[in-house]
Amino acid sequence: MMTEVSTPRTHAGVIGRLPRRSIVGYGFGDFANNLAFSLGASFLLYYYTDVAGISAAAVAAMFLVVRFWDAFTDLFAGRLVDRTMTRWGKFRPFILFGAVPLLFMSFLCFHVPSNVTYGTKLLYVYLTYAVLGLVYSLVNIPYGSLASAMTQDVQERAKLVSGRTIGTAVASVGLTWIIAPKISALKDQKKSLTSEQYLHQAQSIFTQTTLWFILIGTVAYLIVFCTTREKVVRRASRVSVRESFATLRHNRPLAFLCGASFCYLTGMFATLGVSAFYAQYILGDVKNAVWISLVSIGISFVATPFVPALIRRFGKKNLFIALGGFTVVGGVAIFLTPNNHLGLSLVFLGISGIGQSLINTIMFGLEADTVEYGEWKSGQRSEGATYALFSFTRKVTQSIGGFLGAGLLALGNYVSSSSSNSNPVQPDSALTMIKFTMGIVPAVAAIVAMIIFWKYPLTDKVFTQIRDENELRKSAAINVSGDEEATPA
Repeated sequence: MMTEVSTPRTHAGVIGRLPRRSIVGYGFGDFANNLAFSLGASFLLYYYTDVAGISAAAVAAMFLVVRFWDAFTDLFAGRLVDRTMTRWGKFRPFILFGAVPLLFMSFLCFHVPSNVTYGTKLLYVYLTYAVLGLVYSLVNIPYGSLASAMTQDVQERAKLVSGRTIGTAVASVGLTWIIAPKISALKDQKKSLTSEQYLHQAQSIFTQTTLWFILIGTVAYLIVFCTTREKVVRRASRVSVRESFATLRHNRPLAFLCGASFCYLTGMFATLGVSAFYAQYILGDVKNAVWISLVSIGISFVATPFVPALIRRFGKKNLFIALGGFTVVGGVAIFLTPNNHLGLSLVFLGISGIGQSLINTIMFGLEADTVEYGEWKSGQRSEGATYALFSFTRKVTQSIGGFLGAGLLALGNYVSSSSSNSNPVQPDSALTMIKFTMGIVPAVAAIVAMIIFWKYPLTDKVFTQIRDENELRKSAAINVSGDEEATPA
C-alpha cells in the first residue's frame, strides 16, 4: 500500500519554479490543439448535418466508429513516444513536425465535396476524420506527456495545466466569435439566397477559417517547441513494451482516474456537439453560441488562475468531488429553464461550466501524478504509455459522447438541412432532446464520476512522498553504479 512510503528528510527531483515563459509557452500547445479539436467538438456535428447534408443518425454512427479508432491511435502514439529519444528530447519533436499535418487534416474534415453522391460523402467523412484522429494523437500524446517531464512539483504542474486550460479557452471563444456570428448573419440573408447559394457560403466560412488556422496553429506549436524543456531524469531513455505494461498494470490511481474521467467526460462531450443546436433552437439564434462561449471563457480566465491555490488548500481529490456538484446543480437547472430565456440559461450554464472547466483542468494534473506512482511501483518511467491510456479513455468518451449527442438528436427526430430545405422547423421532441443532452446527461455523468473518484488513493501528500522516494532511488543507483543511461526526460 502507498501508506507504507517513508517520508524523506529532503525533497528530491525537479521541483524548482518553472520560468514564466515555459508556462505561457506550454499553454500555446493546447491553444493550437484546440484550433482542430474544439472546432471539431463544437461545430463538426453542425457542419456535417446542416452544411454537408448528412443525417444525424449517420453522423452518430461515424462518430462512434471513428472515435474508437482514435482511441487506439493514442495507444500507438504512446508506445511510439516511449521508444523515442532525440537530441531535442522525447516529446518536443512530435510537436514540431506534426503541426502542419494536423491542421491540414482539420481543413480537409471541414471541406466535404458537395458534387458527389451521398455514399461518397460518407466515405470521405470516415477517411478524413480517421486520419485526423491519428495525426492528432501523434501530437497530443507527446504534448500531454511533456508536462510530467518538465517538473515534478505539484504546484508547478498545476500552473502548467492552468496554462493549457487558458489556451484551450482562448481557442474555443475565438472559434465561436469567428464562426457563430458569420452563420447567424448568413441565416439572416437566407430569404434572398437559393439553398445552393446558402450552403456554398456556409461552406466558405469553414474553409476560410481552417486555412487561417493552419498558419496560426503552426506558429503556436513552434512557440511550445522553443520555450519548453524536458528536465526530469529517467533511468533509461527508452522503455520496452513489457516495461510499459508493467507500469500500467499496477497503477491503481490511474485506473480510478480513467474510470471517473470516462463517466464525467462522456457527459461533457455530449454537450459540446449539441451547443450550437442549443443556441439556435433553444435560445433562438445560433449567434447566441457566442454568449455561451463567453461564459465558458470567462470562467476559465477568472477561475483557472486560482487552481494552484485551490489545490494547495483542498487537494486535487477533494476539489474534483466538490466541483462535480456544480455540474449536477447547473445541469438540472438548464433542463428546467424555459426556452428563449438567454440570461437565465447563461447563469445555469455558468454554474455547470465551473465544474466542467476546473475538473477538466485538474484531470491533467492528476494524470501527471500517476506517472510518478507508476515509476514507484515498477522502477520505470513511462510518460507516453501513461498519458496514452488516459487519452485513450478521453477519446473513448469523445466517441460515446459524440454518438450520444447525435443519437439523442436522431431519437428526437431532428430534421437535417438539405439543398431543398436549408432551414427546417424542428419538432418539439427534438427541442426536448437538445435540452436533455445539455443538462441531464452531464449531471448524471458527474454523479457517477464523483462516486468512483471517492476511492482515488493518490492524495497530494502521498504523491509528494512517492516522488521523493523515486528520486532518492535514482540518486542512489547512479551513485553506486555510475549508471550512464540516466538521462533527462
